[in-house]
Amino acid sequence: MHGWGANAGTMWPVVLPLHAAGFAVLLIDARCHGRSDNKAFTSRPRFAEDIAAGLAWLRLQPEIAADRLALLGHSVGAAASLLHASRHHDVRAVVSLSAFAHPREVMRSFMAEKRVPYPVLGWYVMRHVQRVIGVSFDEIAPLNTLPRVSCPTLLVHGRRDTVVPINDAHRLLAACSRTRFLLVDGDHDLRSALVPHAQTLTDFLRAAC
Repeated sequence: MHGWGANAGTMWPVVLPLHAAGFAVLLIDARCHGRSDNKAFTSRPRFAEDIAAGLAWLRLQPEIAADRLALLGHSVGAAASLLHASRHHDVRAVVSLSAFAHPREVMRSFMAEKRVPYPVLGWYVMRHVQRVIGVSFDEIAPLNTLPRVSCPTLLVHGRRDTVVPINDAHRLLAACSRTRFLLVDGDHDLRSALVPHAQTLTDFLRAAC
């Protein structure tokens, strides 16, 4: 699952090494992204719903081993993958790329960039967003969902990520000691940075699946 404002095509660099390792790969566009239908809004929970829809479709395909599925997501897609895996024990592994620790911090950083005064307007915006998406930020925060994921999880983060600080990855690791961690020489995007580590990704998924 791609990140916010992206589309399935941005995940293409992972396809070739996974195919070479014998995996089938499904790339999907979240609603309001790429070729998917537009809705009034999308959100991290809706990204997770779209992931669930993709998994349901895969299980109907005769050439797919329905009991050996894994998730790989980037940024918001990573947070949504962790959210799905924390609620449903139907995947063998999760690979999380550039995941943030808590959406409240992401929102506050965004509002600070836009010079939205938090004590005056920011607090209201936060409450409004949570009311619209139907869940609290605490409920969907990777800091809280990751410890509830029972399958093997690999966190991948770029050491030069200026969108999601590397400290977020360290906080996630501290929240769940059984999580594996891969630090790569890249920024938030990670597309080119993952190429030298393709074997690590495929070995992790093969062992889990």
